[in-house]
This record gives sequence, C-alpha cells and structure tokens, in this order.
Amino acid sequence: MTSQLFAISFDASRPLRVARFWSGILGWELADDPHDAVTLLPSDDTGFRIRFLPTREPKIGPNLGHFDLTSTSPADQQQTVARALELGGRHLDIGQGPEADHVVLADPEGNEFCVIEPGNNFLADCGFIGALSCDGSQQVGYFWSEALGWPLVWDQDQETAIRSPLGGPKITWGGPPLAPKTGRNRLRFELAPPRHGDQQAEVDRLLSLGATRIDAAQGEADRVVLADPDGNEFGVLTPR
Repeated sequence: MTSQLFAISFDASRPLRVARFWSGILGWELADDPHDAVTLLPSDDTGFRIRFLPTREPKIGPNLGHFDLTSTSPADQQQTVARALELGGRHLDIGQGPEADHVVLADPEGNEFCVIEPGNNFLADCGFIGALSCDGSQQVGYFWSEALGWPLVWDQDQETAIRSPLGGPKITWGGPPLAPKTGRNRLRFELAPPRHGDQQAEVDRLLSLGATRIDAAQGEADRVVLADPDGNEFGVLTPR
C-alpha cells in the first residue's frame, strides 16, 4: 500500500480570501480544518483537497506548479476567465504571446493558473482541473509515480506525467531546464499514510525511493517533512 495524495497546500497571506476565490472557481465547499488552514473539499473526482495555510512570507517568483483548468468550448473558456476576474483574479503575462490558445491568470495572491483551450488532446478525458503542471525533472516524475502508486501516462523527451488509477487530474513535470529554487515552496504535496499504516514505515519507504529529510526545525507538529529528489518539500501526515 502507498500513500494517498491527501492535499495540495498553498502558503497564503490571507488564506480565507484565496480559498473563497478557488471555491468560486471550482464550486468546492469550504471545510473546517484543525490546523489554522482553510480547506476546500472536492466535489468531483479530483481525489485530493486544496488547503491554504497562513504565512508571513511574501511570494517571490512563480510557483513551481500551477493548475490547468479545462474548457468544453470557447464560450466555456471565456466564462471561466470572466468568473476568475470577477472573483479577484488577474491576467498574467509570462511571455505566452497574443497567439496562445490558453489564458494565463493569477489568483488574488499571485498563484498562477491556466485556462486551457477546448480540444486539448492531452487533457481530453480529465475533469475541470485537468492537471497540476510542475517544473521538475524526469527523475522526480518517476519518484512520485512510485511514491503514490500512480502509473506514468507520459514519458517522452524528459517530460513525465502521472495519473491516479481512479482518474482525476494528471500531475506533470516539464523536464529541463529547471527553474532555480529559492526558499521553501509555497505549493506543496501532503500525503496521508495508508489506512491503518505506520507513518514511520511510510517515511522510510519514501526515503528509500529517493526522498530526503528536512531539518526538523522546519517541521510541523502534524506531519513529517521530507523533500523529493528535486528538493521540493512535502509532508507525510500523522495518522489521525
């Protein structure tokens, strides 16, 4: 048995504000969270929660991952963009150019995301959250495939993608060149050990796959903090 991807977590200066933005975009409900986070529960086959945790650290540079939202038609794409702007989002120029079919936006705290054009073959069988697109190496794609027990659904030219056997979004890594990492990532994975599993045994398994330990001073009471082979922090939650 492998860990479950329990949540994608974002650090946020104003967690409730950002959570309400994403609740309005995705149609997900806000839920109680015992750890000062604001949590959104999926209303579809996404399979993981989205959590927003308070931080005093400013956002510096782009996140190493962003959501790609799908569209069923040009009108549907335009409606998603309009809804995002009404909720406090904004257009973002990352050099995509005026001919790009996708639309690049940012939420109220600058977290990037894309609204993908209809007819995108790679995301054709995915839901509204089509993918979490990450900056990362081929090695890290292999690591997460093993860590989560999700098969590779793309492995070409050092680009990789995995997807849960139960469906939901794909997680992709774009291969080199990799953006430099500066400080702790604002977007992180949170894993839940297998049901009735042993947290330490799962930590040991992840270490054997290529994870590394993070300085205990950076840890949190409800999780063990590790880093994947690219140095991206993630948490293994304490069983509740």
